[in-house]
Amino acid sequence: MLQRIFRCRDYKMELGKKTLIMGILNLTPDSFSDGGKFFNLDLALKHAELLVSEGADILDIGAESTRPGYVEISPEEEWARLEPVLKELIGNCPIPISVDTQKAVVVEKALKIGVHIINDIGGLQKDPLIAKVIGEYQAGVIIMHNRHNTEYQNLMADIITFLEESIQIALFNGIKEDQIIIDPGIGFGKTLEQNIEVMQKLPEFKVFKYPILLGVSRKSIIGKSLGLPVKERLEPTIALGALGIAAGVDILRVHDARENKNAARMADRIVRC
Repeated sequence: MLQRIFRCRDYKMELGKKTLIMGILNLTPDSFSDGGKFFNLDLALKHAELLVSEGADILDIGAESTRPGYVEISPEEEWARLEPVLKELIGNCPIPISVDTQKAVVVEKALKIGVHIINDIGGLQKDPLIAKVIGEYQAGVIIMHNRHNTEYQNLMADIITFLEESIQIALFNGIKEDQIIIDPGIGFGKTLEQNIEVMQKLPEFKVFKYPILLGVSRKSIIGKSLGLPVKERLEPTIALGALGIAAGVDILRVHDARENKNAARMADRIVRC
């Protein structure tokens, strides 16, 4: 597989030799999978420590649920949830920290405090100021495909066009090529059948020559396919992750770091030898 460096401020992460694991820390009362579990500062910090100890390579922290039908919160409320946790982790966490947000105001506060990566589920197109701020701080960015409906002329062509536009926005605003990761956006603006088609056609995203992140952990693609509740979706998550690795994915965004790390290590022995 193609080997390259992903640069996010003072970190340079080597990609291609192994699959990286991004551990999820939700500081929300209402996320679809673990809403409310880490809403308390001490619990959030303990879970961050657990994710690191279990082999996470990146910590992705979100303070606004983006589950289907979510209600957007204010930037002030989002930052009030993020700030205490980030203040404790920045400088003490041994791995890069990503913040999952769609608001430029929150992005600037997070980068000012020392965050390394911004994970924008709006793909730099919902809030046009986000790319400018990331470029100014020379942070890493995860650009995810998303839309408000599931109507496509051609699913893969439309997704690729969206990501092309987002990449151009990033480059125009001073974000360098080695600071960009793309995410096909499983579970966002797609029906079950469309999510399955994207999974089947993951190799097509290699046309970009950017690292690919896959986020399928505990998602509805599993629940709707197998009729399983959230608490019983670990094994299917691992299966989808392994398929992603075989298709060329570089990073898996997951809730369960240890189990997915071990599965990725085994898949890597076959795929990346």
